[in-house]
Amino acid sequence: MVISADTIRRPIQLLDEEETLRATIHKWSEERLRPRVARMDREAYLPRDLIDELFDLGLMGIQIPAHHDGGGGSFFMSALTIAELARVDPSVAVCVDVQNVLVNSALVRWGSPAQQERYLPLLARELVGAYALTEPESGSDAFALRTRARRDGKDYVLTGRKVWTTNAREAGVFVVFANAAPEHGAHGITAFLVPRDTAGLAIGPNEEKLGIRASSTCEVLLDDVRVPRDGVLGEEGDGYDIAIDTLNLGRIGIGAQMVGLATGALEAAAAYAKQRQQFGQPIASFQGVQLPLARLATEIEAARLLVYDTARLADSGRYVPELLSRSAMAKYFGAQVAERAASQAVQIFGGNGYSTAYPVEKFYRDAMIGQIYEGTSNILLRAIARSVLESVPSRAARGGR
Repeated sequence: MVISADTIRRPIQLLDEEETLRATIHKWSEERLRPRVARMDREAYLPRDLIDELFDLGLMGIQIPAHHDGGGGSFFMSALTIAELARVDPSVAVCVDVQNVLVNSALVRWGSPAQQERYLPLLARELVGAYALTEPESGSDAFALRTRARRDGKDYVLTGRKVWTTNAREAGVFVVFANAAPEHGAHGITAFLVPRDTAGLAIGPNEEKLGIRASSTCEVLLDDVRVPRDGVLGEEGDGYDIAIDTLNLGRIGIGAQMVGLATGALEAAAAYAKQRQQFGQPIASFQGVQLPLARLATEIEAARLLVYDTARLADSGRYVPELLSRSAMAKYFGAQVAERAASQAVQIFGGNGYSTAYPVEKFYRDAMIGQIYEGTSNILLRAIARSVLESVPSRAARGGR
């Protein structure tokens, strides 16, 4: 059995511009990113010069319109980028993911012309964005947040605490969710654009994490942070809809990250199996190694097609109600496949798989987050089940009679 690099990673039916993008990212990832991955993981740090290279490649503003200095690309191109980067380093992939899929998308879809003119060119060229939603008491129940936004003349004053904020260390602007009308419950939630240098906003220390260590994850503390009326994203009370809208896309992005991670783990395992000798022959010649690789290759391709098809659906604007369950499926299945691929890769490496001198232990650590952030696996299964039950009429149980 021969598993080629093209079999493992080359998606089918890409447009010419999409294939050019994938090939460009692949070359950069091998030449510029891979040599730095281990050190970034050890130091839990994403160097600014590497972020600048991502901007120079146009990877931080893929969906930003060309008249705002962005790439004018599709959501599918963002998913493709995330997957290709995650093949080498999921930490870098999630930085690009949050920038494009959460922050930029929120501004493109909900921002006023003035907000877009102010922020989108910067987000395309140099400004890193972060998305501050999660709080200590609102994780899976994302809309139980306690951060408040009280009116004070023409301004809002934000007070609260955000946790697990990706890109917080590097970010120059934050999309912050706070409740401006608690009496209306989740429908009082409002989204705000808050520059990093706003008085009262402070960034806590970086979390020491199991995986995706180079990706910064920090608290964001809000102590009477004053935001003018033109800092509201959308309208007051739109925060719930903005969060649902962007998190649906975010789940596709995480699905793409997990597909890329799984692909990288499979590539590493297949390459190692071909060069590792035991009993006078490469271990790739044994069915005990071949069959798990074949199963993984099949599962990864299935996950890739699910993620990419869902990304195409997001771009189409059609069947919008279906996107909730489809994005949940893409992330759920992608995360399951990534964990299996990383675990199997460690086993194929044997004792070496447990060593930090080899790449697969990092894939294993990085894979764990896929079943947690932007919707735990059980939360996603609940959403999928609800969709299934709502889509099947009760008369089907009676044979259609």
